[in-house]
Amino acid sequence: MAAMVSFPPQRYHYFLVLDFEATCDKPQIHPQEIIEFPILKLNGRTMEIESTFHMYVQPVVHPQLTPFCTELTGIIQAMVDGQPSLQQVLERVDEWMAKEGLLDPNVKSIFVTCGDWDLKVMLPGQCQYLGLPVADYFKQWINLKKAYSFAMGCWPKNGLLDMNKGLSLQHIGRPHSGIDDCKNIANIMKTLAYRGFIFKQTSKPF
Repeated sequence: MAAMVSFPPQRYHYFLVLDFEATCDKPQIHPQEIIEFPILKLNGRTMEIESTFHMYVQPVVHPQLTPFCTELTGIIQAMVDGQPSLQQVLERVDEWMAKEGLLDPNVKSIFVTCGDWDLKVMLPGQCQYLGLPVADYFKQWINLKKAYSFAMGCWPKNGLLDMNKGLSLQHIGRPHSGIDDCKNIANIMKTLAYRGFIFKQTSKPF
């Protein structure tokens, strides 16, 4: 028996939930580098997680993580030492996208992030610094904060914490763990979808 789905159909076959963690300090270091690269593949019909991509990334400009960064993200030095470079991880992402059928032109998918920073600032900025191309699939996305504000009529100033609170959801895992943040984003999306919200792209075309 197929599970009954009790919400209107979404415009996308799949949502790709993404939340980077990056090198950081107070005051901020430059350039920042991605150190955690998680993606959850969410089925647009059921809003269930179907597949996970999760890798840590070795920073090259500032290879030593700061105590501030480890305290914030929970990522320790041993988790990034000896890991693939961003270029290698992006190649693995592309392989994963192909394996999951996400590069098929008949399959509609879109990335979802909590804010615009991940795909508007962080990834293009680091790719530019390293001289790497940015794949087209990273150039449009849904900012969950904007989607939530359309659905609920208020802006979530504290991001995931406010959205979970507003929807009476338990926070999953630790804040600023990339993979845990992705699980929270997926949970919020599922809850909004079950309330009848239809997700639309929020980023401006590049």
